[in-house]
Amino acid sequence: MRFVPFFLLLLCSGCISIEIGKPPKGKVIHHVVLCWLKEPGNAEHRQQIVEATESFRKIPGVLAARAGQVIPSERAIVDDSFDVGILILVPDDKRLTEYLEHPIHQKAKEKILLPLVEKIVVYDFQE
Repeated sequence: MRFVPFFLLLLCSGCISIEIGKPPKGKVIHHVVLCWLKEPGNAEHRQQIVEATESFRKIPGVLAARAGQVIPSERAIVDDSFDVGILILVPDDKRLTEYLEHPIHQKAKEKILLPLVEKIVVYDFQE
């Protein structure tokens, strides 16, 4: 139990640091996937997609994998018609292809995405 306060003291004093969610440096491909559920607003289906996305972190070359629900907006420029947004970061085209072909991704696509999702739109861009 004495370790926890000591650890917190070190963390607060700046002797050690933890970087959570810091974007990688360099040219990175952003693979953005927007999903419209067959049952719009279904929280259970949305959570299944979020959990599947978290499993993508195990795929070699994936720098980050995040997913979440749409934020409703009154602004005309914002498309808030989708249910779930997914963001995958990979270092290059080769790793994007490997991610897309990886068995973890293929299984999630077949078992979760295709059964639950009516429409998918993908945007890929590089910094």
